[in-house]
Amino acid sequence: MAIPGYDSNSVAEATLDRVGARIAVVAGVVPDEFDLERSGTEPPVDALSEPVSITELDGLKAVEAVRLTLAYDPSKLPPGASPTDVAVAVRTDDGWEPLESTTDLEETTVTAVLNDRPPGSTIVAGYDDRDVDELGR
Repeated sequence: MAIPGYDSNSVAEATLDRVGARIAVVAGVVPDEFDLERSGTEPPVDALSEPVSITELDGLKAVEAVRLTLAYDPSKLPPGASPTDVAVAVRTDDGWEPLESTTDLEETTVTAVLNDRPPGSTIVAGYDDRDVDELGR
């Protein structure tokens, strides 16, 4: 999984195939223990995937880019929701924070690309209704 603008030889990757999660990072230091694992964290009510934890996230040093990709279940979208209203969300101290994301409707994946480490170590694909007002517009 290439990160646009970076040489694939400088990208460290981890996958958790059974839940369709992938992470790719470009960083000065990537610990050997860096990986993805299933999380025991309670998912948000609008979750479209299982929560996944990034291990050794704090061990990453001199981070230049992070790409998070999660498979999601479109059948879990609320009635009338657009299949493009999906985002990678990160668990922070304040709750689940959706990240700017793009969806691949053919692969049913959602991807967020960051210029630094994410603000938390647990991620999930979720329904993102931030652009919808009270009347559903």
